[in-house]
Amino acid sequence: MHPDDLKEYRRKHVPVFNDNKMKLGIFGQNCSYGCTITHAESTFEPTYRHNVLISQQADDLGFELLVPVGRWKGFGGTTDFNGDCMETYTWATAMATQTKNIMLFSTSHAPTVHPLVAAKQGATIDHISEGRWGLNIVCGWFSPEMEMFAAKQMEHDERYRYAGEWIHVIKRLWTEQNFDHAGEFFQVKDGYMLPKPVQKPYPTLINAGFSPAGRDFSAREVDFNFIQVDTPEHGKEVVDDVKQLAHGYGREIGMMSYAFVVCRDTEKEAKQAYDYVIEKGDWTAARTILGLLGVESQSFSEAALTQFAERFIAGWGGYPLVGTPEQVVDEMVKIADTGIEGLILSWLDYNEEIKYFGERVMPLMRQAGLRQ
Repeated sequence: MHPDDLKEYRRKHVPVFNDNKMKLGIFGQNCSYGCTITHAESTFEPTYRHNVLISQQADDLGFELLVPVGRWKGFGGTTDFNGDCMETYTWATAMATQTKNIMLFSTSHAPTVHPLVAAKQGATIDHISEGRWGLNIVCGWFSPEMEMFAAKQMEHDERYRYAGEWIHVIKRLWTEQNFDHAGEFFQVKDGYMLPKPVQKPYPTLINAGFSPAGRDFSAREVDFNFIQVDTPEHGKEVVDDVKQLAHGYGREIGMMSYAFVVCRDTEKEAKQAYDYVIEKGDWTAARTILGLLGVESQSFSEAALTQFAERFIAGWGGYPLVGTPEQVVDEMVKIADTGIEGLILSWLDYNEEIKYFGERVMPLMRQAGLRQ
């Protein structure tokens, strides 16, 4: 398919490629505590019933995507953060049957699923959802999870080489028939798969590659890179870098990010609610995550470590959208101006706070030109 034809096809048929300047999604609703490492009071439950309610609200509001967390083991502490987590291929299938327009993603650790299985499952969900499924590729950074699968934890850049070959085989299964593949990690003889996906040439691919190897992987292989944004200025630097890398491969790539929303009628109320999340935080789990990510105490001051931990307690490191509806939209405009074209959001209390977001924030987003 010619690139111009593909672009037009996706604009018309695939929600994450629509004309909204700022696409909206939900992040982490499938697992315990969502994206908040805290004991702050909430009605949120990582149950099927609750997930359906959240998904249907997002669908009715016109959100473009739902992105679950792929987690096989919790992070300990008093919350055992994310320890209770629904498997994401099954989850996406279930949410597809309960929604009409929104896209459902599966977050898949490449080392835990053979590409033949991932390709077949994905194509099946794409048919069940009538072309609304996408794949979030994760390389497997959490060593205790890999050890559960009796898999060797690969070195960082090797993980991206593995994921590159993994998705290469999957793409071939989605677009070819009866092929052989002999690579560093996989051997496929007479590769065959039917049905092919509904989306052409294949389902939407996303990844959160931030390191040099991760950015290069995203630039080569996926449709959207999800980046962590510290400030709008920092976001623009990353956006420009990844897009330039993609152009070097003769491709275009979209850029999205994620954010934690605390929106109230007044700024004071919003800041108090945000501080409450941190006050009730599970600092043990947060410090465990920082250690796994390489944020070591010998490299940073105690004040810096505390600041890092607070960002993870309140939104898994996502950009804090804290304030009145007007202030939240003002921040979204700044983020959009960097070239970021979508945000997947989390709240302390997804089911309750998305209602307020739909009533108070989304009309202002339309006024600001972020939504149609």
